[in-house]
Amino acid sequence: MFRRRQVWLPTWSGTLLLVVVLASSGLIALRYLAGYLAAGDPATARDGRGARTLIVEGWLEEDGLDAAIAVLRRGRYERIVTSGGPIDGWREGQRWPTYAERAADYLRRHGVESIPVVAVPAPESARDRTFLSAVVVHDWLVRQGNAVDAVDVFSGAVHARRSRLVYRLAFGPQVDVGILAAPPRRYALERWWTTSEGAKAVLDEAISLAWTVCCFSPPAPDPDQPHRALRRSPG
Repeated sequence: MFRRRQVWLPTWSGTLLLVVVLASSGLIALRYLAGYLAAGDPATARDGRGARTLIVEGWLEEDGLDAAIAVLRRGRYERIVTSGGPIDGWREGQRWPTYAERAADYLRRHGVESIPVVAVPAPESARDRTFLSAVVVHDWLVRQGNAVDAVDVFSGAVHARRSRLVYRLAFGPQVDVGILAAPPRRYALERWWTTSEGAKAVLDEAISLAWTVCCFSPPAPDPDQPHRALRRSPG
C-alpha cells in the first residue's frame, strides 16, 4: 500500500534564483505589453500587394482619425469603410447619429476625397459592439458583390490586437485581416506604467484580450438579421 519515492526539491538558493528569473521575465513582459497590444501588421493578401479596403473604427478621437488619414495618403487603399454604432447620449439636434457616420464625415472634411468613404453603422447594442460592427461590415462587403480576400482594420493603440482578433472571428479564415494602430495621445507605449491612464488602458485591454482568446466563441450567424444572434462578446 505504500512505496518510498524520491522527490527532488530546489535548495533555498535554487528557489531564490527561480523567483528572480520568473520576476525578471514578468517585468520584461509587462514592459513590452503595450507594444504587443498596439499591433501593427497589415494584411498581405493573396497577390502580396496588401489589402485594398481599410476599415476605420469610428469611435476613434480626432487624433486617431488624423493618424488614419496619414495612412490613407500613402495611396495604397481603394476604399474606406467606417464602423461603429449609435453615439452614446445622441440627440436629434446632434450632427451624427452613429460613430461610423461621424468618422466618415471627419475623413471627408479633412481631405480624403480621392477614394470612396462609406459609413456602415451597426445597430444599437449594450455589448457585442466590436464584434457586431465587424459582422455588419462583413455583411456589407459581401453585398457589394466584390470578392474581398484581405482587409486592414485601423484601431486605437492598445485596443488594436483585440480588434484584429474579433474581426478575424467575424470575417472567417478566408479573409486576411491586418491591423494598424493609432498611437496613444495621453501616454507613451514604451512607458505606459508611468501614468494612471496608461496603466488602466493596458491592463484592461490585456485582461479583455485574454478573456477573448480563452472564453469567447462567435455565435451562430443569422442570415437575415445577424446582430440578433449575438448574445456574448468581448467588446
